[in-house]
Amino acid sequence: MSVSDETTTVSDGILLSDAAAAKVKALLDQEGRDDLALRVAVQPGGCSGLRYQLFFDERSLDGDVVKEFDGVKVVTDRMSAPYLGGASIDFVDTIEKQGFTIDNPNATGSCACGDSFS
Repeated sequence: MSVSDETTTVSDGILLSDAAAAKVKALLDQEGRDDLALRVAVQPGGCSGLRYQLFFDERSLDGDVVKEFDGVKVVTDRMSAPYLGGASIDFVDTIEKQGFTIDNPNATGSCACGDSFS
């Protein structure tokens, strides 16, 4: 993927890094299912007002935004999509921490725990 393609993808919705896509693929392989997609949603909650949810989902909801990265489907519901436009999801695996991270240019603030945003 060229740099210009990445820029277009980011402005159009969520970007899933290669590391995150590889981790999602590995988790799906462990589940033994190929009918699941990674659903990324924004829900009310947390100390800053909104929180992210990442989970595997087999449902297809009316208005879902679906993108595919290296064979991994990423699904966002129509209510969450405006909050996640331009957000990038990565997977970090270091001595200090392990897990998915979300860099969201739409977030104007976050709490100290890092689990919610506004």
